[in-house]
Amino acid sequence: MNLTFHGQSCIEIRFKEHAIIIDPFLRHNPKAIVKPEDIKVSYILVTHGHNDHLGDSLEIAERNQATIIAPNDLCRYLAFQGAKTHPMGIGGSFEFPFGKIKMTPALHDSSYNPPGTQESIYAGMASGFLIQAEGKTIYHAGDTGLFGDMQLIGNLHNIDLAFLPIGDNFTMGPSDAVIAARFLQAKMVIPMHYDTFPIIEQDPHAFVQSLSSEGIKGQVMEPGQSLEF
Repeated sequence: MNLTFHGQSCIEIRFKEHAIIIDPFLRHNPKAIVKPEDIKVSYILVTHGHNDHLGDSLEIAERNQATIIAPNDLCRYLAFQGAKTHPMGIGGSFEFPFGKIKMTPALHDSSYNPPGTQESIYAGMASGFLIQAEGKTIYHAGDTGLFGDMQLIGNLHNIDLAFLPIGDNFTMGPSDAVIAARFLQAKMVIPMHYDTFPIIEQDPHAFVQSLSSEGIKGQVMEPGQSLEF
């Protein structure tokens, strides 16, 4: 499979016959080098309703006739907007054509602010995703603080790659993300959700060095960079 990092928490994954994108915040993402119209996928995974995660999901879904996979309450709102959705709940799993998805907890809030309004729409519980496909297990933690059940997630699943937020302020910072990596026992960790805005500026290379000192493999991906996995 091929993975491309588009900045913030947006990950595009291309399998042999399918492609998905997670948290496609692109058009208003100062770090992204692609636009929503460049994305060709059949499924869109959204961890929660914040604008920097739901992002361009509706536009991409309409353009590609793609299905949005997201927490149940968020899917209800998106379905009202005309999107094709597959709602899920924390702890639930489902077998899709590209592989199996399990929705995991995330310690974070979730609401959606329609652009140009002062409205805040409840979007259900924030989440993460475990993706099992082509013999690999990928964990996208979503926006979250450190929580003890990450150790349970690591014990129950043989995680090949984990995407963890390190931006601090709204999510885990680098030091907590190192503990999360240790809990998860992931074979490799890639930092996300940092540097998009001044309040979440971090040094991802220092984070990877901290992982290395713990015997954990880490890698920094620049926006637009791809990885064969």
